[in-house]
Amino acid sequence: MLYLLLYPLHELFSALNIFRYITFRAVMAALSAFFISIIFGPSIIRFLKKIGITENTQKNNSKQLDDLHKNKKNTPTMGGILILLAIIIPTLLWADILNRQIIIVLFTTIWLGATGLLDDYLKKAHPNAKGLTAGTKFSSQIILGVILGVLLLYGNQSTCLDIPFVKNICIELGLIYIIFVALVIAGSSNAVNLTDGLDGLAIGNVIMVAVTYSVLSYVSGNLKISQYLIIPYIPGSGELTVFCASIVGAGLGFLWFNCHPAAVFMGDVGSLALGGALGIVAVLIKKELLLVITGGVFVIEALSVILQVASFKIRKKRIFKIAPLHHHFQFSGWHENKVIVRFWIIGILLSLFTLVTLKIR
Repeated sequence: MLYLLLYPLHELFSALNIFRYITFRAVMAALSAFFISIIFGPSIIRFLKKIGITENTQKNNSKQLDDLHKNKKNTPTMGGILILLAIIIPTLLWADILNRQIIIVLFTTIWLGATGLLDDYLKKAHPNAKGLTAGTKFSSQIILGVILGVLLLYGNQSTCLDIPFVKNICIELGLIYIIFVALVIAGSSNAVNLTDGLDGLAIGNVIMVAVTYSVLSYVSGNLKISQYLIIPYIPGSGELTVFCASIVGAGLGFLWFNCHPAAVFMGDVGSLALGGALGIVAVLIKKELLLVITGGVFVIEALSVILQVASFKIRKKRIFKIAPLHHHFQFSGWHENKVIVRFWIIGILLSLFTLVTLKIR
């Protein structure tokens, strides 16, 4: 909004030429998102606590897990509302809101945020309620993915799958591209949701992935840099740098309250939306496979659940003490902080390696 209002005036006021630069607007978006979180966070946390939107730690899945998390009882949840506000407002302020890709990522974030909000609300609306069924949430993600896949397929988006580590090679997906987009959205959304089980674990890794994709978005939207790195040039994708920067700022602001011991949890309204937002950014800049690397922590967490369920159904034996994986390490005697920080370290290393792949081709 500020970009559209102020940049056209740069011929009259030369100082306004600074709005031309994506790097400037991305930094301002990150700062705006952070301060929105810091300023409004305490009020939102008090409001959630006042209306009784708090975490139920007694989930009847495991007595040992309930005992480990008994100190989290009555901690406000649905803090993802704060994250979404801190992402959407700065994006509207600093990005080109007429940019098609910005419209798509905001639409995706709001859709999944609404799904998560409904799920969180239903969990609190009735005693012993479990919210939306897994099938309902998955259906919402798939429907969204199909809509996005169709829009992109018939909107001149390349349906070629870029392969990391090699140059000038891609796999043409054709109509399968619609299914592929749906799976990326659902997979990334659910993976972040499954990781959100310890204080700061999910949001810390979301920040790292968002930083990585802010860089990838910038280079993908710059003709000279993309040609130099031999990666697909995606016109207009530079604006996604502003969106990703908003995620970084909002994430840091939320982490201020979500670090151990957490004063608020993000809930599904945050985790589903953040995962889907990262997924659609990866799709738009043709870096879907790199999401598996930079989001490796989320991938491992999701795989641990899949393997645990499959093993128990087929072999009647469990691979891990409990799934997702972060709880397995808790059961192994690791303190919660140790699990969180070590998963953060792995996330940092994976993000750095992802950026290195730009030169390993």
